[in-house]
Amino acid sequence: MTHILAIDQGTTSSRAIVFDGDIRPIASAQLEFEQHFPQSGWVEHDPADIWVTTVETCSGALARAKLSAKDIDAIGITNQRETTLVWNKTTGEPVHNAIVWQDRRTAAICEELKAGGHAEMVQATTGLLLDPYFSGTKIKWILDNVEGARAAAEAGDLLFGTVDCYLIWKLTGGKVHATDATNAARTLIYDIHTGVWSKDICALLGIPMSMLPEVKDCAADFGETDADLFGAAIPIRGVAGDQQAATIGQACFEAGMLKSTYGTGCFALLNTGDTPVTSQNRLLTTIAYQLDGKPTYALEGAIFIAGAVVQWLRDGLGIINDASETAALADAADQGQELILVPAFVGLGAPYWNPEARGAVFGLTRGSGPKEFSRAALESVGFQTRDLLEAMQADFDFTGDTVLRVDGGMIASDWAMQFLSDILGAPVDRPVVAESTAKGAAWLAGMQIGAYPDMAGFAATWEKESQFTPKQDDSWREGRYAGWQKAINATLAMTE
Repeated sequence: MTHILAIDQGTTSSRAIVFDGDIRPIASAQLEFEQHFPQSGWVEHDPADIWVTTVETCSGALARAKLSAKDIDAIGITNQRETTLVWNKTTGEPVHNAIVWQDRRTAAICEELKAGGHAEMVQATTGLLLDPYFSGTKIKWILDNVEGARAAAEAGDLLFGTVDCYLIWKLTGGKVHATDATNAARTLIYDIHTGVWSKDICALLGIPMSMLPEVKDCAADFGETDADLFGAAIPIRGVAGDQQAATIGQACFEAGMLKSTYGTGCFALLNTGDTPVTSQNRLLTTIAYQLDGKPTYALEGAIFIAGAVVQWLRDGLGIINDASETAALADAADQGQELILVPAFVGLGAPYWNPEARGAVFGLTRGSGPKEFSRAALESVGFQTRDLLEAMQADFDFTGDTVLRVDGGMIASDWAMQFLSDILGAPVDRPVVAESTAKGAAWLAGMQIGAYPDMAGFAATWEKESQFTPKQDDSWREGRYAGWQKAINATLAMTE
């Protein structure tokens, strides 16, 4: 029997899921880890937490599946993207905490690069905008601010990696320093057209190219785990950044297919085929996946705060004990209040790209309480998704009617998914296997070893659990969205 272990290393937790020969999850383990906020707008992870929780969840998933490492045919890895690690290649010790994708400390570096006239070249090369979100300026910050780091990097003693790369290096006992094309495409230093690291951008940021990993296809040989870790060596055969893995897991293999993942943030990817589309609406051009040396491209819209807004209700405001409470609270909210929450806690992503923006609430009354805040939090995710869809429709000619395939933790909420369909005016399809990210990573690894079907065969296995269709008319939809746009404009005005 085939068994594939998927490692899903996310922003707030690490998870491991065992998939069977039918690409069905049979056992899993998950551990949250601490978020570090050393200054306003700064977000860090302790690399030891990333590593320890990854190993523990892998062991936990194997135990729950009643399997040993010898029963696992391959590992697939998917990960939080853009999060940046730099470590000593001899000792394996990181020189600094991981700087998380949400971190905004390099805003001044980005502004300086824009002022220097580099934005157009960077976008043309990488498909990305000059924003603190991406890895390149994070590497520069580490080299410029950690004592001795730049000298060590220039001496060839330091390595850079996104989380997938760091895990591969650790899992293989330091034998493999590699990443895949989807993660490389999120670094701000990778040429998505030629498939190589950009010497010009690395020189611009002062990044020695000796730090950079080898870039492989999403399905490839990434070495094998150290036998001492789990009791036997396991080959690593699939890697993709979390949003690309979700695109694969949702079988969005045709141009015009669209998926949106609701985790800590929200990320919508639109498959544009073998041609990269340069956005005129501040979306990102990226690699959806790369197989057999051939990249398939996508337009992406990134929202920094989605599920994290519910986490904020729980941990920041203390008005809920569990995310599952929000739907019932939202349903019981006072319909006479129109509370609008703009969750710009770490700036605004697409299509605004304002790192200085901060969260705001509009429409507060003395009667505003947990019910109204819960509704506003869930609605903010739908409003932000509409922002992305509007931009995508302006950039790319969709074929046929728009259907959004969704995945991630938030899709368990019927209330949130119904509002999403209502505000978009489009059907929302929820799959049988909600964890599309891990499923995509598992399929890559299983397909690479010949245990899982090819792309067409895998697409045929995708199953819809339910479809949400709009229940509101255009007048309601446009009225609510107009209110959101006013709130966004007011929020942005506060940064001027």
